[in-house]
Amino acid sequence: MIDYGFKNKTALITGGSRGIGLSIAESLAKQGAHIVICSRSKENLESASKALKKHNVEVLAIKVDALNQDAADFIVSEIKKRWDGVDILINNVGGGGRWGNERVEITNDSVWSEVFQKNALIAALLTSKLIPHMLKRKWGRVITISSIYGKEGGGRPWFAMAKSAEVALMKSLSLTNYLVRSGITFNTVAPGGIYVKGSGFDEEFAKDPIKFKKMIEDEYPLGRMGTPEEVANVVTFLCSEQASLVNGSQITVDGGQTKSF
Repeated sequence: MIDYGFKNKTALITGGSRGIGLSIAESLAKQGAHIVICSRSKENLESASKALKKHNVEVLAIKVDALNQDAADFIVSEIKKRWDGVDILINNVGGGGRWGNERVEITNDSVWSEVFQKNALIAALLTSKLIPHMLKRKWGRVITISSIYGKEGGGRPWFAMAKSAEVALMKSLSLTNYLVRSGITFNTVAPGGIYVKGSGFDEEFAKDPIKFKKMIEDEYPLGRMGTPEEVANVVTFLCSEQASLVNGSQITVDGGQTKSF
């Protein structure tokens, strides 16, 4: 196994108790990083913590809802009870791609603000609050998990808007000299369709397996959806010293699903 140099480093993965987030947490833990995960589900946090501790790393699980206005402050305060900060920040928490209605004009106004809060705003606030520790250490990695709908048209507009904002956040910070010349890099990973057990894709398959399989055949060049582990592999590399020149990039992990260059 390649040594990515994560021993004695600490990583925060928001939404890290299941799916893509948990896979990223497990991948970093296997490399020796201490792990902080947060989620609104106590049950998921307990299960994830148990799995992560098998890798002989320290694990801090924080129960918090990203929609709370003080969520970022609360997460940082809990981290500082044990560590000065984190070396790696994975802004993974998000969602809202199925919220609202296909008819924009009858969708409640709160959907726009809640989807933005859960995706872009919590990422921006956590990034700004955790940068000082990275500056002090003169090393850091900030990676935001966006979506293919943050880079090209498609999906519901509130979701695409929030995900595009995440890309803009990372790109803007990647051009900020005093940050990147202190050894901090900022990148975005944009997954396509990733099959997570218990997700909306499960519901679609249960409703109409034949229609779901046809959708996969028509829209996915590889003839299958991606896995959380495949996203985690890319994220883990981006966190490493070996990826020191990768800064300000948006890396698509979709098996060729998108049509843009």
